[in-house]
Amino acid sequence: MALLYRTELKPSKLELIEAWLPGRPWFEGPAGAGLERVAAYRFDDPAGEVGLETMLVRFGTGPVHQVPLTYRGAPLDGARDRLIGTMEHGVLGRRWVYDALGDPVYLAALAGAFAGVPQAEEFFEVDGRREVRAATMAITGSGAIPEGTTATVVRRLGAAAPPAGATLTGTWAGRPDPVLLAYAN
Repeated sequence: MALLYRTELKPSKLELIEAWLPGRPWFEGPAGAGLERVAAYRFDDPAGEVGLETMLVRFGTGPVHQVPLTYRGAPLDGARDRLIGTMEHGVLGRRWVYDALGDPVYLAALAGAFAGVPQAEEFFEVDGRREVRAATMAITGSGAIPEGTTATVVRRLGAAAPPAGATLTGTWAGRPDPVLLAYAN
């Protein structure tokens, strides 16, 4: 379960991604054309300490990029090269935002998703009760991956055929056919 807050983020998640994404070697597209959020999914951190969100974003009419993020209340040791930036959260205070592929909490949750652990349900607390926020996409894992197997997250989404082995696919508004998000080899 992901408890979300209706609050201001400075800078916003999209502003952080917009500044960071064009510098990645796997980026393709018209940077500066206005970054938009296409869809997103979340995982649960069993300890409840780390926010785990994967955003699908696009500049203008460019390709959709998958950006896994973790949000932490303190810096992650040994992950300075994965730091996207910091933001001020109106409720939680300063948050360190990381490229999640360098965060062990995200990688454990990703392995669970391959095995069919569902994405986190998202809730807002409103007047002392929790209201569900509708998911913007659905993910499906094809099977557990053996320990020691490498999982590859597809950064620039396309029409690539899934390789042999376990996969994680997703669908969202405008993309009803499953799109490969990650695979294990």
